[in-house]
Amino acid sequence: MDEATGIHHRPSINIHPPTPAGLESLYTLCRKIYPDQVNPLQVTALLKFWLGGPDPLDYISMYANPGIPHENIPPHWHYISFGLSDLHGDGRVHDVSGPDSISGFGFELTFRLKREPTETAPPTWPATLMQSLAKYVFQSGNALCAGDHVSWHCALDNSESRIQHMLMTTDLQLKTVHTPFGAVSFIQIVGICAEELKAAQQWNGAGILDMISRIPVTGGPWHITDMRRGESIFEIDLNAHEEVKRGFELDGSNLSGVSARCSWMEQDPSKLDIQLQDSHGELNDELRLKSSLQGHLGESAELIHIKKLEGVHLVFNLEAGSLLPLAIRGRVKHGRHFTFKSILGDTVITLVAHSVTETLVDADNPYVSKGSWLQVLITDDLAQDMAITFQVLANPEALSLPKTFSWPDRRLSITIVADKIL
Repeated sequence: MDEATGIHHRPSINIHPPTPAGLESLYTLCRKIYPDQVNPLQVTALLKFWLGGPDPLDYISMYANPGIPHENIPPHWHYISFGLSDLHGDGRVHDVSGPDSISGFGFELTFRLKREPTETAPPTWPATLMQSLAKYVFQSGNALCAGDHVSWHCALDNSESRIQHMLMTTDLQLKTVHTPFGAVSFIQIVGICAEELKAAQQWNGAGILDMISRIPVTGGPWHITDMRRGESIFEIDLNAHEEVKRGFELDGSNLSGVSARCSWMEQDPSKLDIQLQDSHGELNDELRLKSSLQGHLGESAELIHIKKLEGVHLVFNLEAGSLLPLAIRGRVKHGRHFTFKSILGDTVITLVAHSVTETLVDADNPYVSKGSWLQVLITDDLAQDMAITFQVLANPEALSLPKTFSWPDRRLSITIVADKIL
């Protein structure tokens, strides 16, 4: 834990000043769920965030949930955060709001960890994990929503566990509560393994969560994380891969973009020289790009030059390029857009289906830049061609790099380079 955190039992309220109204509303809800645990064990930030401390969450309560064994819901520890919503209502952390708005970021985090038979007290590492996610929310301004995924790339508890990534879902026991400072919902963290993360990226988080809920050992209906789980849903259910494939073909992908190593340049159709516009990005697709196409269009056209281009050359490193099949088959062919954003530079590349509205591109001008943001119109016939052409990216390790795909009649080229080049 951070040095600024500690563990204590919350003393009886009658020996403390009145509990802030937002916090009391959340405590009241928790007491309804756990009437026999009015004084739960807590992890608390000793130096509060609003006093300059490093941890955004004031408190994380830890409850012992007995589960419902006859419904395959095992005993577990239930962690609940306090601090992403407005606890105080006086502007010290969040903008002041009223009861008809959302409170702070509008949600708190929860986590359910399977309880080992020998455990008498809850592990505290989930509190560290929740603080890390809260820091991301505060720093980026992006809320976490049900269905979101978070790539972590190491065991959530820093062990040798296969549970190294996360999905977000709605906590089934904690319903949205209305506080004096607005509404608060509860977003539950669900630990998953790499194969499940990849499937969520390809299809959508909701579909994978539904599959997890049907298998008791992977989480069951309450999505309880078991850090000792050794098998993925695909190893347990031999039909799972086919279910994901059908869902992808029917629904497409909910992943609207990633942070990536990428660049683009205006291309003379008679040349294929690569000149990298932004070679300083560092690939990091751990959190899906939150800003939508509509958000980009909100920038002032008077301040950023808009240019219609004759042709373009796109460059992706191998990890980003391996997502092109998903971008085309899972997004563009379903009438959606997909965005690659350089993690450190300003470069943005958005592939746009013809049915996406309020874009800069059209049939006469398929390549339009707005500052360092490039929109590329992918027509239906081009999308079909790309879906076939990009099949080789299903096995990226077999590619000889650099690999360039060209459509001379469209004045479009895409080059995939080794990860270390960009």
